[in-house]
Amino acid sequence: MGSTTRIQTAFRLPPELLERMKWEAQKRNVSLNKWVEDAVEQALRPKQPSFSWDTPISDEIRQLRCLELKRPTDEEFAADPKLEYLWKKYVDY
Repeated sequence: MGSTTRIQTAFRLPPELLERMKWEAQKRNVSLNKWVEDAVEQALRPKQPSFSWDTPISDEIRQLRCLELKRPTDEEFAADPKLEYLWKKYVDY
């Protein structure tokens, strides 16, 4: 397993925050350094909208089905299964 280069740094934190961070690291059985690294990595990840096939659709969105919408092509449906699912569920129902 290769080693990853790390650069030592320092931050000033309120004592209560540092204690909470230590507690969280201990609960997860990892070092404080590893916990901070993971927390920063997660905070910097691009946010992906969550989607579930069972995601409820609001009444406001349901009311939009009366709009004239151009049906996507079969190729567009093939490229985007979520689009096809939502179209069939809420437009071509």
